[in-house]
Amino acid sequence: MKRSRVPGRILQALVAVFLYAPILVLIVFSFNSDKSRTQFKGFTLDWYVSLFENQQVLSALYLSLVIAVLSALIATVIGTAAAIGLYSMKQRPRKMLLSLNNIPVVNPDIITGVALMMLFILCITFLRSLGVRAGLGFTTLLFAHVTFNIPYVILSVLPKLRQLSKHTYEAALDLGASPFAAYRRVIMPEIMPGITAGAMIAFTMSIDDFLISYFTTGTSVQTLPMVIYSMTRKRVSPEINALSTLMFVTVLALLIAINVLQARDQKKKEQRL
Repeated sequence: MKRSRVPGRILQALVAVFLYAPILVLIVFSFNSDKSRTQFKGFTLDWYVSLFENQQVLSALYLSLVIAVLSALIATVIGTAAAIGLYSMKQRPRKMLLSLNNIPVVNPDIITGVALMMLFILCITFLRSLGVRAGLGFTTLLFAHVTFNIPYVILSVLPKLRQLSKHTYEAALDLGASPFAAYRRVIMPEIMPGITAGAMIAFTMSIDDFLISYFTTGTSVQTLPMVIYSMTRKRVSPEINALSTLMFVTVLALLIAINVLQARDQKKKEQRL
């Protein structure tokens, strides 16, 4: 006797409503003609127009995007290389290093932020003693974001490496490929979904971060989360609702495009086989 799937589907629907109802409310009130966050008084696009006239928000958004893109690219390269190295190690040292890799993931952000701030201040003090001008700013912010993004990339790439056959790399070498060519033409295409997922997670974590950015940047540099936090002391402008809506739609479109491209690649592989 088959069990009814209705309770499971109802539970899935409730979870989806619980997750996406706040985003739907944010999108609706981004078109509200009034600053009220409880009453919708009319449709307007004025907040989207004023958003592109707010230089403070736009400059903070530009800095956040630059930091997110650079840190995601750097962390993806380092994390992928580290994942391949961990996969090639023996079981005992691999377990030990994976345990160390998991510490920044489960560690509270405030501890990571304070620890990185103390490290950067120590390095800045040493550089200043050598006569080098240094301080908290863009460079320290980028290093901090790369640091907390690398573990997520490693955790995304390792499962794809475990799905590979152990003889794939050796077969490529036996067929005359160099070690670099074997990795580039055989290993990398197989683990590309994990690399893409790691890069997306790194980008999202970077553009969303507040605590670590707050402790590792100077007063002359402000990311978008820091600007929004400064607005909460008075009242968050509806322009932030418009900006959040645009960011959500952009990320959603990117995810759909990536999934479509991966599905096409998978179909091509199946057709070749």
